[in-house]
Amino acid sequence: MPSLIIVDTVGKFLQIYSILLIIRILLTWFPNVDWYKQPFATLSQVTDPYLNLFRSIIPPLGGMDFSPILAFLALNLMQNALGLIARNAMGF
Repeated sequence: MPSLIIVDTVGKFLQIYSILLIIRILLTWFPNVDWYKQPFATLSQVTDPYLNLFRSIIPPLGGMDFSPILAFLALNLMQNALGLIARNAMGF
């Protein structure tokens, strides 16, 4: 079924994007990372627009950025919704 291929592809994309977000967040713990050099600049360009959506909702508090928690929650909800769509399409 073509619709299952699309759902599976989007699901894989969300998994890869989640991994990229984890890498991005872990790298913020290292102050020596130069975000203007490759591959960090590309990682920042790919992940920051999504994180900035949530930073506008939850600004950093006391130097701590809690927006990634909300970002991961939204990604998790999208992945769960895709799983439900795939199960319904398969007739389970």
